[in-house]
Amino acid sequence: MLIFNDDKIRLTNCKGVKIMEWIESIREAISYIEENITEDLSIKEITDRVNISPFYFQKGFGMLSGYSISEYIKRRRLALAGSEVLSSNEKIIDIAIKYGYDSPDSFTKAFTRFHGVTPSAVRKEGAMIKSFVALKIKFSLEGGYIMDYKIVEKDAFKVIGASKKFKYESAFTEVPSFWNEHISQGKLKDICGMYGINIDEEMSGNEFEYLIAEDYSKEKEGMEGYVVKTIPKFTWAVFPCFGQGKTSIQETNKKIFSEWLPNCRDYEIAAGYNIEMYSDPSEYEKGILDESYYSEVWIPVKRK
Repeated sequence: MLIFNDDKIRLTNCKGVKIMEWIESIREAISYIEENITEDLSIKEITDRVNISPFYFQKGFGMLSGYSISEYIKRRRLALAGSEVLSSNEKIIDIAIKYGYDSPDSFTKAFTRFHGVTPSAVRKEGAMIKSFVALKIKFSLEGGYIMDYKIVEKDAFKVIGASKKFKYESAFTEVPSFWNEHISQGKLKDICGMYGINIDEEMSGNEFEYLIAEDYSKEKEGMEGYVVKTIPKFTWAVFPCFGQGKTSIQETNKKIFSEWLPNCRDYEIAAGYNIEMYSDPSEYEKGILDESYYSEVWIPVKRK
């Protein structure tokens, strides 16, 4: 399992060469970002450099590190800018431009959100700044890991649900907010939220469509605020999750992208879909927080 912290990545339960190739790609991407941190970096440029699809890389990097690529780059730039404001005599506006900000105002706002103080306060008063060191890869072997899954052939099927587009850079906070809004507004009575569906058909952009959905029923078609989507026919790798819904789903996704996909000899990701299936919380004493709560993660796959 890969564990990303602000200053290291630890590899445990390593099996085979393929996972090493995945780790090497991560290492190369981080090095490329660091070498070009003041340049106008794009996701496609980075992923072309390390020969990984943008969808796979963004999804995996985010699951493993807790940051989107753009958020990671932004934090690194602001940390480096803070260091330069503190230790150099370079003009603040020049530092702002160097790290990709077009105006003093936009730089000051971003700088203050990250460091908690303005650039001027750092320069004039020696106020403390925050560090955000580059990710590094550290290896340790700690035995094998068994991950349950099954391969399922499933015909195309329809779902109905609430749809919204998100940018990868903000999805970690905005998707949970989308769920909270759906629940707080009493919309579970309309759409029960059996599925959380991530759709990025191009697998090369900076945004994706997300649905809070349930199986299609003709009676609900045409309901205001909801859309009908057809999920194509795929072969799915289905991973069971046991435990509190949010935690178990997150841990399973991390293991899929850190262990199973990089190390799987027979299958690779087939399309830009990721489905989380939630069982009925009313069947459990503590609902989605119950330790025995059951959910699944579905990944479309194809044979290599």
